[in-house]
Amino acid sequence: MPPLERRNVRLPRLALVVRLLFAIFLFGTGIMTMGFATRGYPVGDAPDEVGQVMIAIEKTGYLIFWVGFFKTVAGGLMFFPRTAPLAVLMSLPYAFNILLYVTFFAHQYLVIGLPDFAASAFLLYCYFDWYRPVFSRPTPASIRDSHGAENAL
Repeated sequence: MPPLERRNVRLPRLALVVRLLFAIFLFGTGIMTMGFATRGYPVGDAPDEVGQVMIAIEKTGYLIFWVGFFKTVAGGLMFFPRTAPLAVLMSLPYAFNILLYVTFFAHQYLVIGLPDFAASAFLLYCYFDWYRPVFSRPTPASIRDSHGAENAL
């Protein structure tokens, strides 16, 4: 049996603080987003460009409820150390999308979008040892085990 690979969290104290703050943010905004999906977006009589885009998204039937649900699940999983590496990966598409949105369209929300993406990228760095096996070559033992499992079927 090959020795177990050690998975460390880089900068563990800072990673814990960032992870918990990001989890609270994702969980809270996920619930808020699901509320927008069910009740509509709170825009004024003469919405600005961002409000017009949100109304257009609502009219197209964009799956905003499921985006909120996904954020809520990712935030919930991020509270627990065992599921945090999975939650970090789940948050990446959302964080990258928000980065693009605030960079190219809603500049007034840069103060939220940039730290959001930075937290996700930082946590990806901190948990990279958990993802390293995906990028490494298979070991002879893992090749033998996979062929043995196929032959056993």
